[in-house]
Amino acid sequence: MLMAASLVLLMTPGLALFYGGMSRQKSVLNMMMMSFGSMGVIAIVYILWGWSMSYGTQSIAGIFANPFEQFGLAGVIGDADGWVAGATGTYPQVIDVGFQVTFAIITCALISGAIAERTKFGTWLAFTGLWVTLCYFPLAHMVWGGGLLGDGETGFASWIFGSTDGEANIAPVDFAGGTVVHINAGMAGLVLAILIGKRLGFGKTAFRPHNLPFVMLGAALLWFGWFGFNAGSAFAADGAAGLAWVNTTAATAAAMLGWLATERLRDGHATSLGAASGIVAGLVAITPAAGSVHPLGAIAIGAIAGALAALAISMKNRFGYDDALDVVGVHLVAGLWGTIAIGLFATGTFGTAPGLFFGGDGWKLLVVQIVIALVALVFTAIMTTVCFYVLKPLGWRIDEAAESTGIDGAEHAETAYESQTQALRG
Repeated sequence: MLMAASLVLLMTPGLALFYGGMSRQKSVLNMMMMSFGSMGVIAIVYILWGWSMSYGTQSIAGIFANPFEQFGLAGVIGDADGWVAGATGTYPQVIDVGFQVTFAIITCALISGAIAERTKFGTWLAFTGLWVTLCYFPLAHMVWGGGLLGDGETGFASWIFGSTDGEANIAPVDFAGGTVVHINAGMAGLVLAILIGKRLGFGKTAFRPHNLPFVMLGAALLWFGWFGFNAGSAFAADGAAGLAWVNTTAATAAAMLGWLATERLRDGHATSLGAASGIVAGLVAITPAAGSVHPLGAIAIGAIAGALAALAISMKNRFGYDDALDVVGVHLVAGLWGTIAIGLFATGTFGTAPGLFFGGDGWKLLVVQIVIALVALVFTAIMTTVCFYVLKPLGWRIDEAAESTGIDGAEHAETAYESQTQALRG
């Protein structure tokens, strides 16, 4: 579990490379700093009240847990009598804290790609702390902490199809974060992209990635780290972890090929940016389904995710919102597909109800998956809007002159690449 947590933590620097390479040269440092800034703020906030809000025992209306119950990890680590056992009872609970904080960090960092090259760094840091508090921690509690989107008798699934012995008859499935991570981050990115507004020259200027090798290296690190994300969510070195590992590999490979095939048919070329983006789309789509589908189902989920995400990135031009690095097209669309696809491809043999393709009542799981996805969408949209307006007095955008010359110099007084003239002056 410590290795899995370390792999997930590596994903955020990997994301920094992925996003940094996709940015323009004058914006790469700021883009990478947004990921590192998320690590700094959220690691502290999670220890103070994030764990308590997500997994505390005092649930408030099934939406979030009491942030003061285990504030500062009170009662979580242990005392002179011994360590507090984790949920599985096989290792100390503090290891669960380490694992889960990495999920909160990467989720918030994902949002940054939607608002690249125009957002004040200080406001972004304030947003990370506020957003995880109002949006991520509650959604983690609702899905994984026994709240409204979980399998308890007070959740939506029980309200729809009833419960037995305190558990929903048709339990929702989110193995490693389709709703909590990807739908959450994708919807937040869409809201902020609309409210903050477009970059200068959007629709007129070609915003090209400045370093495609960075993008591919970042995608490789994300793929590597994602094994901790998905296989680690089995919370044991067992068959469920092995299935999640294999499904993660299969779906990601299929999604890369699906994206490249879509590019080839649409544009006549299969690009390195498309390969890297397809990898991420496949990782996103299989995340909620990794423990409940057969590897053949994972291949289908991944291939469809790659094609859907490749087609979805054109939506920003059609609808006029500036999702700079395709957070909506990749994370929201692929996350929605992966969450709903469970209702189709779940085999019913890995501890979950069967999906539509594997059982007479499989449509029930499909209904439950759609409901939890929609609830997550609405909740995230509302809370992200609240965060935006709470922080509006700080100012969200850098001024036009700074945006034109480059956010790296304006916000950090640095440039990623020193020119020969600058070197001589130095």
